[in-house]
Amino acid sequence: MDWSIWVPNLLKGTAETLYMVGVSTLFTVILGLPLGVLLVITDRKGLIAAPTLNQILGSIVNIARSLPFIILLVIVIPFTRLLVGTSIGVTAAIVPLSLAAIPFFARVAETGLREVDRGLVEASQAMGCSTWQIILKVLIPEALPSLILGTALTIISLISYSAMAGAIGGGGLGDLAIRYGYQRYETDVMIATVVLLIVLVQGIQILGDKLAQKVSRR
Repeated sequence: MDWSIWVPNLLKGTAETLYMVGVSTLFTVILGLPLGVLLVITDRKGLIAAPTLNQILGSIVNIARSLPFIILLVIVIPFTRLLVGTSIGVTAAIVPLSLAAIPFFARVAETGLREVDRGLVEASQAMGCSTWQIILKVLIPEALPSLILGTALTIISLISYSAMAGAIGGGGLGDLAIRYGYQRYETDVMIATVVLLIVLVQGIQILGDKLAQKVSRR
């Protein structure tokens, strides 16, 4: 393995992976967190009880989560082309990555929000707080450690998804592993990409744990 050639390629692949995962995480949290909140507050005992809406949202989330990512990559190709003008490349991979992660994070957020002490919510209602105030000042702040850990878990899942996106030319470390490590039998490239992916996952998990502990102590 000629490291003078492959080090720049590996660095480029790492940067592409971080770009895909970073932007996808942003869209996932922006869209997935409100969806998770809706799943909680529209429950039968929620702040805005709407069982029918809750069942519809829950069914949509479950259906989206049941699709294997490699199949989702193919299904959303027309939608990806409509949004970014192409179905291959790093930017194009952000679309299926986000669509796969949003329902996943919504369920993670829902779980974290449901762990908030019901007594705090009832006390806020007794004090005359509005639904928005309860969501923004009670539910989300109290569930923040769980939401941070859930975000870290989502990022790790996106890293693995981004590696699979290399199967359709999505770029990043997954693309290097498939095109060179697998198709051209360059074992050194495969090992290098796997090591880098492990380092990324470990780094994200450690950072998420420390942030959650810090917020929890506060």
